Amino acid sequence: MTEYKTPMMDELEKGPWPSFVTELREAAKGSAMAEDLIGQMEKSYEEKKGLWKHGGIVGVKGYGSGVIGRYSDLPEEFPNVREFHTMRVNQPGGWFYNTETLKKICDIWEEKGSGLFNFHGATGDIILLGTTTAELQPTFDLLSEQGFDLGGSGSALRTPSSCVGPARCEWACFDTLDLCYDLTMAFQDYMHRPAWPYKFKIKISGCPNDCVAAIARSDLSIIGTWKGPIQVRQEAVKEYAASWSIDRYVTNTCPTKAFYYDDEKKEVRIDNANCVRCMNCINKMPKALKPGKERGASLLIGGKATILRSAFMSWVIVPFMKMEPPYTELKDLIGKIWDWWDENAKSRERIGELIYRKGMPEFLRATGLPAVPQMVRQPRANPYVFWDQDDLEK
Repeated sequence: MTEYKTPMMDELEKGPWPSFVTELREAAKGSAMAEDLIGQMEKSYEEKKGLWKHGGIVGVKGYGSGVIGRYSDLPEEFPNVREFHTMRVNQPGGWFYNTETLKKICDIWEEKGSGLFNFHGATGDIILLGTTTAELQPTFDLLSEQGFDLGGSGSALRTPSSCVGPARCEWACFDTLDLCYDLTMAFQDYMHRPAWPYKFKIKISGCPNDCVAAIARSDLSIIGTWKGPIQVRQEAVKEYAASWSIDRYVTNTCPTKAFYYDDEKKEVRIDNANCVRCMNCINKMPKALKPGKERGASLLIGGKATILRSAFMSWVIVPFMKMEPPYTELKDLIGKIWDWWDENAKSRERIGELIYRKGMPEFLRATGLPAVPQMVRQPRANPYVFWDQDDLEK
């Protein structure tokens, strides 16, 4: 084993928090690949540039995605990371594992790869970091024997992911785990055989707390919500009033001033017409408040990080949709969205960027969705738009 001098990486081990460098050093005791990875990382810090070249999509039999090919720019200096491919493994909904399953995955990767993991990647998959081309198919075969499949990568549907939903959370407005599994199984071909202009991500949150951050980082965000009034238990309100200031922590932090507290009666009143379902009051007073009885989800489109254009937050296209098996209405809409995107998008153009370029009206015509107030991101800034009588009548 070669021990590299790593003064710059040493700095990352200082301070009160756990460091990935410490874990790399531990892995390097039994992995030459991890040892050379340390050496190459130190050099990349010194030279202030990445020393990897992307090798495109390296696949296994029958799959066009799930493996990301990476090769060292310095194969002679760091021969053990000459090939350093990454495998994405389809995670269970809500990221539930038992110890036995995790041990089996670890054993496979220590035998076939570097032993390095990322739990979990931005898509949600288990990320197996670093193996050779020759070990890809054997690794996949072993994972398949344990019931695991590869996730999506490249210009394909990325692995759908969801929050823990009703398994652990009382605020879940629908069964996120069931929906995630259903979509994953229904759209397998779109995940494993890239055929699109670019990637498409679906993330599912059971309530507006959005614990998977779907709104900021998925092309289609499915966010649990409800219709009708928030349910209130006035008896529990009195308990909260006896211990802390409801006005200070709830009333004064309601973004639309829809929350009212009567200090004399020790009762809460909510202007549900102006409630934006931010969950602020429910999070602060969970014993007294909970979502309304008629539950479903809002659908939002276009969230992404910066690529061709700046980072986008997704915006509403369907304010409320029931989320019940077999999810036919949702799947039909997804199909229309994909058809329009696939036909009109440029290479590496996400759906949000396409809508930005083509305009929301064209997207709505293609998908058959009605225009609704929730789609308005901000008031129109240009006053010089004129209408004639025919337009108004139409």
